[in-house]
This record gives sequence, structure tokens and C-alpha cells, in this order.
Amino acid sequence: MRGLVRGALRKQGEFAVKKLIIGFLAVVVLIVAAAFIVPSLIPAETYKSQLLAQVKEATGREARIDGDFKIAILPRVEFVADKVSFANAKGSKTKNMVSVDRLNVQVALFPLLGGKVEIDAFVLEKPVINLEIDKNGKPNWEFSSGEKPAAKASAAKSDNKSGGAGGTGLSGLKLGDVRLVDGQVSYSDARTGKTERLDKINLKIALPSLDSPMKADGSLIWNKEKIDLSFGLSNPNGFLSGAKTGIETKLAAAPVSLSFKGSASSGKVLKAGGALDLDVPSIRKLTAWVGAPLTAPGSGYGPLKITGQVDVDGAKYAFRKARLSVDKISGSGEVAFDGGRSKPLVTAKLSLGMLDLNPYLPPEAKAADKAAAKPAAGGAKPAAVAGWSDDPIDLSGLKAADATLDLSVAGILIRKIKIGQSNLGVTLKNGVLVTDLKKMTLYQGTGKAKLTANGAGSVPRIAIDFDLANFQANPFLTDAADFERLEGTANADLKATTQGRSQRELVGALKGAGKVTFLNGAIRGINIAAMLRNVASAFMDSSAKKALKTDFAELGGTYVIKRGILTNSDLSLKSPLLRLSGKGTVDLPKQTVNYRLEPKIVASTKGQGGSGSASGLSIPVIVSGPWANLSYKPDLAGALGGLAKTPGKALDALKGMIPGKSGSGGSPLDALKGMIPGASGSGAEAPTAPAKTAPSSPIPDVGKTLKGLFGN
Repeated sequence: MRGLVRGALRKQGEFAVKKLIIGFLAVVVLIVAAAFIVPSLIPAETYKSQLLAQVKEATGREARIDGDFKIAILPRVEFVADKVSFANAKGSKTKNMVSVDRLNVQVALFPLLGGKVEIDAFVLEKPVINLEIDKNGKPNWEFSSGEKPAAKASAAKSDNKSGGAGGTGLSGLKLGDVRLVDGQVSYSDARTGKTERLDKINLKIALPSLDSPMKADGSLIWNKEKIDLSFGLSNPNGFLSGAKTGIETKLAAAPVSLSFKGSASSGKVLKAGGALDLDVPSIRKLTAWVGAPLTAPGSGYGPLKITGQVDVDGAKYAFRKARLSVDKISGSGEVAFDGGRSKPLVTAKLSLGMLDLNPYLPPEAKAADKAAAKPAAGGAKPAAVAGWSDDPIDLSGLKAADATLDLSVAGILIRKIKIGQSNLGVTLKNGVLVTDLKKMTLYQGTGKAKLTANGAGSVPRIAIDFDLANFQANPFLTDAADFERLEGTANADLKATTQGRSQRELVGALKGAGKVTFLNGAIRGINIAAMLRNVASAFMDSSAKKALKTDFAELGGTYVIKRGILTNSDLSLKSPLLRLSGKGTVDLPKQTVNYRLEPKIVASTKGQGGSGSASGLSIPVIVSGPWANLSYKPDLAGALGGLAKTPGKALDALKGMIPGKSGSGGSPLDALKGMIPGASGSGAEAPTAPAKTAPSSPIPDVGKTLKGLFGN
């Protein structure tokens, strides 16, 4: 009996299992049938209308599908649509914000049910995207919808609880065929009129999993140049979770190439570090390509190369171990930027080799142009020097940031001027910029200068402190101004301040003081001793002037500046047989000169240590007029008046120095006697008889001589 019962129970159990299996298979068949049959029973237009309605509800704008439409559930969720468009905001320049020739999206179904997103395909063919900002500053990518604020807030809280994009929703993300084919993106801003457009955009992304390397490659055309792009991330999942992850990116185009290889992490702040390499074949071509052509003069701004280590920590950026080359200028250094302060701070330390600035300067005027600028004899005067500008000067921008810069150079070349090793320090704090030239080697001498530009107040203020010591004047003046007539060891200093809102105001408010001296030098082109022997031979043609010189022990003077007017009253030159004094003013605001030079021939061979008040023959010269057309006029009235008072002393001082002093023949002394009332050599009144005729080699025009000697 027990055996019969056991057999019956076993048969009932087997029957139940069979029924369960059959029921499960029936359900599977029904699901499969529903997946394949139901979509065919429900018209595709129903899905399409519901989908478009949801887009409008979410964005407040119309969407259209004017081509073929296909939707499927198994074996994967698939959505294919042709001629898709999405309307633009009201008042936009274009009808649609987005239009796509073909959209193909395929997502694996069963992994999706398990919380994993495996995108088998996401392909956009010929998408056109129009981004616009209207005149009120509102972008067209801001949407309105029918949702109530409370519903939006609730949805936002739900997203936050679920962990957002960085949570488990993306833990199983896989990307298969993800492509953008032949796309176009345009951007316009009605406030500025600025427009940009990217054409022929092609992009392909490969991501087997979030724990596998991600790779993106693509290209586009901007301003008629093709740009190749690539981006790689070694561990996307680690990057999203804040872990340090390897990163590599490249940008390559004809005008510029840029690459970065290092690591990065995302957290509360972005952190990254790695090697940066920038290569620009031509700075001028690059600026023209980006729409900001460089109009700076000169032939410079060619190749640019920068390499170094970049570090990013939130708002802090650093560029370390940097190497830089621009044209033929090269150097190294470090730069840092801290944007996390109330006021950004920039610090830099750069060391450059030879700094040749000539390629960045406008071409010099040719000799023919300079000659054309000079007035012909009796001709028209040259154009006046341009006046000071009234354009406003605003230094308030100095308050935008603080900075510290240390720059050292092996040398500087400006035109022909050669400056040796120099060091420059720059500090900017609270709107005050201090440029401190701590060291400068200049023509065997040294120099230093400090320039302060204060933009902290409402009126810009400027101060300068300048000091040059023991530099050789002749090579410096020759290189600086093609002036070869002066030799000596020069020393100069200047301290001045000013304030104003324009160039004219700054010049008009200039005040300060300074000093210039030349020691143990010579004036080339004239020989006083030779002049005393033979007046005519002292002023020979220009080919012989270089062989002539008048030595001096000291030449210099001091000056003060008040309200833009420079005043000098102690110019002094001490040389054997010659004394030179001068005084006058230079009106900087009006750009005019009023100066009196008084050269004096004396009977003393002492230079340094010689008396400046020694008696002798003096013919003062008045230098006056605008800077563009100075006039040199001998003050003969003053000279003859002075000689009339003490004629004997003047001639007695020259006796023994001039051949033929006895008055025989046509000596220079006879010529002088004939010009000076009462010049008998004894101090008595001159006879009323007519003076003897001057010799065939008269005393030259002193004004022309000085002008030819020193120029303007």
C-alpha cells in the first residue's frame, strides 16, 4: 500500500513540475510575442506623437520627425528617426535650434533592467546645432516647461538621493558605436554681433566599460582650417569617483598644436598635472586665424614654442620648469596664478638670453627721408613736432590684480643700443605698479632705475628715479643717435614726479631735478688750439673733422624741473684754452627751447681745476625756437658790448697764443682788432680811422658752426 501511495505522489509531483515549466515557457512566449507583435499592432505614429508631446512638455518647444520612424523593444531598445528637428526660441535668427538628418539609438534591454547602460549605437548624422544669445543676454538653450516649481524641486531631490550622474546609474555604462557624423555648430551673440561656426564635425567615442580606457577622436573645420582632436582617459570610473586618473589630449592644426599628458581627478575641485607642449609656427598667422590680426610693427612675432609642467588645483594654476622661445629669444622660468583670493595674484620668475627687440620695432627712417625732412636753404620750415596727446590715461586697471615678476636677461639690443646683463623686478599691489631696474650694464658702466605708476587714486601718478654711472658716452651716443662728436665717461641721474589724466597733463605737472656730467672727454670736429693758430683750418670739411678734437676735463651741469619747464643755469665745460658756460630753459609742455651758450677762448692751458671766470674772447650763441626747428644765432651785440667795456683785457689774454700777434700782415689778431672798438692792444680808445680790411679767411659763423657740430 505504501508503495502505491509513493508512486502516486511521485507522479503528481512530476505532473506539477511539468505544468510549471509549461506555464513559464508560455509566459516567455507571450513576452516575446508581445515584444515583436504588439509594436506592429500599435501604429508607430502613436509612439511618435507621445514622444513629441513629452519633448514639448519638458522644454516648451515643438519637435518634429518628418522622415521615417522606427521603434523596437527586443532584442534591444531601438529608436531610429529621420529628419528630426527641434524648434528655436522665439525671436531667434534660425527656425530650428537643432536638426538631424538621421538619429539612431540602440540600448541593450536586459542589462538596462539590471541597472547597466550598454549603448550599442548612438549615431547623429549631419546634425546642425544653432546656439544663440539674444540682445537681452538670454541664451536659446534655456528652456521653459509646464512643470510646476514644486514638481521640479521634488525631481531634483530624487536625483540627489539616487546619486546623480556619478552614482550607480552609470556604473555599468558601455559605449559601442557612438558617433557624430558631418555636424555643424554655429554661435551668435546679438549683444556684440559676434558669430562663430564649426563645420565638418566628426567624432567617435569608444568606452568598453567605465573601468576601461576611454578614447575619443575627431576633427572639425574652423575658419577654413582643419583641427584634429583626441582625448583619452585611462579610468573613467576612477575619475568620476575623485581618484587620480591618467589623461592625454591633443589638438593639432596648421596654425597651432597643443598637447597635454598627465593625470587629473574630479572632486570638490578639479586637480590636474602634467606635461604641456605648445607649438605655434607663426604668432602673426595664429592671431589672424582666430580673428584678431596682429598689427604690431616690425618683422617679429614668428615661431613660438612653450613646454613645461602644468599644475591645476581648483582656482590655482602653476606653470613650472617652463622653457620658452619666441623668434630668436629663448629662456626659462616659472609662472603661477592664484584666482582663489579676493584679488587674483600672479607671480613669475623668468630668465632670458639675449633680448633682441629690433624685430618688434618699426623700421628706421632712411637717410633720404631724414634729408627730406630738413628744410633747404631759404626753404620751408619742417613740420612742427606733434603736440602732447589729450587722450585719457586710465590706470584703474592696475587694481584688478596683484603681481610679482622677476626678469633677468643676458642682454638687450634696441636699434644699435647694446645693454648688457640686466635684472628687472616688477610688483603690483593695490593699484600701484613698481618697475625696478635693479641692475643694468651699459657701455662699460652701470645703471639702475625705478618707475612707479600709481593707479590707486582718481588721478594717475608717476614717479621715476634714474641713475647711470661711468658709462662711455661716445659709443652710446653713436649707437643711440649716430652722434659721434662727444667723448667721455658719463654720469647722469634724475628724480621726477608727475600726475595727470592725459599725456599733456603729465608733462605739464612734471617736477624734479637731475645732473649730467662728462669726465675726461673731448669734443670731436673742432680743435681750439688749431683755431687760435689758423681760424680757417679749425673748421675743415667733414672728412677731416674726425681727426680734430678739443679735450676737456669736465662737462656738465644740474637742472630742475617745475611744471614741465626744465631750467639749467650752471652748464660748464673746462678745457685747455676754452671755457663754455650756458643757461636757459626747455619748455616741455610747449616743446620749445630758450638757451644761451657762451664759449670763451682763454689764455690758460688748465682744464680740470682751471678757473671758469678767466678772461678771454667770448661770442655767446642763442639757441631758441620749437624742437622741430631750432635756431642758432650768435649774440654779436652782447659779445661786442662786452669787449667794448674791456677791449684790452680780451686782446691781452690772446697775446702770445696767436701767431702774428704783433699785428703784421693779415693775421687773425688784426681781423679782431678791426672789429673791436678801441682794440689797440693797450686798452686805449680806438682811433677814428677806418679799420683795416679783414683777411681772406674771416672768422666763421659761430651759430652755423655749433649747429653743424652738435646738430639739433
